[in-house]
Amino acid sequence: MQQRLRSLGWTLRSSLWEMTPRDHRQSAREFRRRQVVSAVVVLVGAVVLGYSLNIDPADTARFSAAALVLAAVWTVGAFASGPLHLGRIGHPAEPDLAAPRPVVQPLLIGAALALVFVLGAFVVREIPWLDDQVSNVLAHAQEGSGLVLLVVTMMNGIAEELFFRGALYAAIPRHQILWTTVAYTVATLATGNVMLGFAAVLLGLVVGLQRRASGGILAPIITHLVWSVTMLYALPAIIL
Repeated sequence: MQQRLRSLGWTLRSSLWEMTPRDHRQSAREFRRRQVVSAVVVLVGAVVLGYSLNIDPADTARFSAAALVLAAVWTVGAFASGPLHLGRIGHPAEPDLAAPRPVVQPLLIGAALALVFVLGAFVVREIPWLDDQVSNVLAHAQEGSGLVLLVVTMMNGIAEELFFRGALYAAIPRHQILWTTVAYTVATLATGNVMLGFAAVLLGLVVGLQRRASGGILAPIITHLVWSVTMLYALPAIIL
């Protein structure tokens, strides 16, 4: 038992707190470019996101198209801002070896985060106002092709991490976790849905810590995908 607890503690520290050594320097000109591109993309993305979630759930073609446009906005903005890094986790056993890519740890963290939201859903459904907020979002999950919705969900999860924990994180000089979470939450609140904003805060803090620890976007992407896909299938079964 003690060994398992130590292993869990190491996983959490290396995944969310201890920073893996790296050298991701950028010039002042590159930094300014990231800032300008990121500011423009945040505004454009917020508008597209608000539009997409105000589409009638029965209009699945228009909703899917808007969601794909949003993913394109985040993705193009991320790569237009400058280089992105996958990141590594922990410290290499030998100085000449590179630390491993984060894969298993973000899978576990994503599952744990999803479990927290699943448990919270049982509370939310007992509160009419919050239940209505979640139901409005889930209405889109009840229309159209399940495969298309899964693809759209995954593409947007990847695109959001490319931008918010990739480009935007690298465009902020200090307190990056705080400000990327704030930006992600504000963009999400453009939908007018409070529960989506609440989810953005919790998810943003977790993946922000992963970005800080690993120095890259791979861990945030994996955690976001595990969380969002679980929510896609679990929440309708609980709320609706």
